[in-house]
Order: sequence, then C-alpha cells, then structure tokens
Amino acid sequence: MDKRTYRLNRRGALSNVVGRFETIDYESFDDGWDLPEDAKRIPTTVYKETAKSVITHNDSPDVPFEQGLNPYRGCEHGCIYCYARPNHGYVNLSPGIDFETKIFAKTNAAEILEKEISKPTYKCKTIAIGSATDPYQPSERTMGITRSVLEVLNKYKHPVGIITKSNLILRDIDLLSQMAKENLVSVAVSIGTLDKELAAIMEPRAPTPQKRLEAVQRLTKQGIPVGVMSAPMIPALNDYELEFILQAASYYGAISAGYVLVRLPYEVKELFQEWLGEHFPLKSKHIMNLIRSTREGKENNSDFGSRMIGSGNYAELLKKRFLLAKKRYGLDKEVKLDKTKFIRKGQSQQLSLFCKE
Repeated sequence: MDKRTYRLNRRGALSNVVGRFETIDYESFDDGWDLPEDAKRIPTTVYKETAKSVITHNDSPDVPFEQGLNPYRGCEHGCIYCYARPNHGYVNLSPGIDFETKIFAKTNAAEILEKEISKPTYKCKTIAIGSATDPYQPSERTMGITRSVLEVLNKYKHPVGIITKSNLILRDIDLLSQMAKENLVSVAVSIGTLDKELAAIMEPRAPTPQKRLEAVQRLTKQGIPVGVMSAPMIPALNDYELEFILQAASYYGAISAGYVLVRLPYEVKELFQEWLGEHFPLKSKHIMNLIRSTREGKENNSDFGSRMIGSGNYAELLKKRFLLAKKRYGLDKEVKLDKTKFIRKGQSQQLSLFCKE
C-alpha cells in the first residue's frame, strides 16, 4: 500500500519504519510493473494483554507526577509526533503504522492496580493516567478499561490526573464529578491546534479541537478542574496558535495550562520528516531547521530540563509567549489533589492512614 493510501485512510504515519531493535531492514523499490496497490482500509486490531504490573514510576524533573498508568499500548489517534511510538519496537512491531493499528489493551489493569495500591509498602502519590498513550482512544469505548481503573481509584479515594485529547472522557463524568467533590481528580485536555483541517492531518483519528473545548466546558461545569496542554508546538506549523489556544481554553473554563515543544526521539524523527515531506513539502526543510535550532543542532535532545521545552533563542521566545499568555488568560491556577483520604484495602475510612511523600 502506498503512502497516499495510508493518508486517505486517516492514518498518521506513512510507513512501517523498522524498529531500532530489529536486525533486518526493509525498503520498497520500483519493480517496473506499475500495478495499482490494494487500497483497502488498514484495520485496527486490539490484543488483550494480561499485565503483571500497571503503575510506572519516574523521577524526571520535567514532569509533574511520579506515578503513571497507561491502560493501552499503541494509540489509534495516529498523532505522528507521539513520543510513545518507539515503545512498539519492544514487541517487534513498527513505531509507524503498527503503533496506530495494533493496540494492546491491559484488560486486567483494574485488578492489578487494586493489588498494587493495597500493598503495605505502597505510598500514595497522584497517578497520571494517559502519560504515554490516550486512555480514551477509540478502543476504550468498548473495552472500558479506563473506567474500571477510575472505579478502583474512586473506591479507595486515590488521587488521579488524567491526560487526554478525547471527549470520550465525558462518558465518565459521573465518576469524575464524585472524585472532584473530594479533590481527588484533575484533567488535562491536549489541544495542539484550533484548525480543524490541520488537526485532521496531525492527529487523524482524534476528536476535533471544538469537541475537546466543549469537553473542557462540560467538565468544568461539573466542578472538575481542567487544564489545557498546548502540545506539541511545532515551529512554523502550529506555534503561532499558542495564544489563541490558551485564550479559547480559558473561555471554555480551563484554569491551568502547559505546553511541550515537539519531541522527536528514536524512530519518531524519521516518521515525522516523512510526514512533513508528504503534507508540507514546501515548509519541511524550514520546520526541521527550526527544530534543530531548539535541540542543539540535532533532531532531538533528551536532556532533563530541556527535552520538553528546548533551548536556544526560538525556544526561549516560545516560553516567554506561553508565560505571558498563561497569565493574561488566568491559566495559572495550581491544583493540589488530596492524598490524605486514601484508604487501604480492608481499612475503614475512619481508620485510614494518612499518605506521606
């Protein structure tokens, strides 16, 4: 199947680039026959996965949480810039089309989560759901894994932060509003552009920006604290929208904001440049040169302190613009979730132990 067939069938990546752990590489070539390729749609396959553990831990100074949980591996939204794409290489799949079409669902996530937070040695800290792949991607509509995880967290009064770019989160507004009343939940909605046509290219199977703004509004009306993530900011492509995104988010009720400069780790850099060449051929070289100017001359720099926001003149200007707009639109509220209400399994709420860092 050629590149245009992939694009027309609403996939983000244009190829199945070989993962960095593979020993054999593949490439296409013109055999001279000039026969039409099969243009059938690429189906999404969901594999049920039995997880042995679900809580991940990190000590990165670049992210505001120490614990994460991702109900799915792979993401059908198809965002070309997704930094989680290389993880598919660990299961001998491609970070390209495979990442979007072969989804692994941790069907026992709620059960394992309950066991992990019930251990005597467990220290209660906010769990971020969706730090790698979207917990409300299309598969969640039928699988319901994210909801089952939220039910466990609500049962034990455990704080949670959710990151998504899908209005499917509104399905769980009943649970979220309950948790919000006890200061146990916050939501970050990712919006990288307000341009519907650009969004369809950047994130082909995610809900439209307008649907996400409406989700911000509905969640806010239920007392759920919502922030917006302007991510990723891509130089000379959507970076000019930064202030407009924050203004719109504020209008719809968001109280906080963040941003991330586009990151291109491992195979993502190859996929991203291929995507640029297909969709924005006249701007491709300029965009990549600007990205390199923020990454010390490279396509990516994973150093703590700069990997999320970059460095250099362009990155500094973007940071200043963000801070000014954040203040101007009142998106500087800080949400501190309550960890003291956490109840261990078999323990009454009256006798619950206070969580400590």
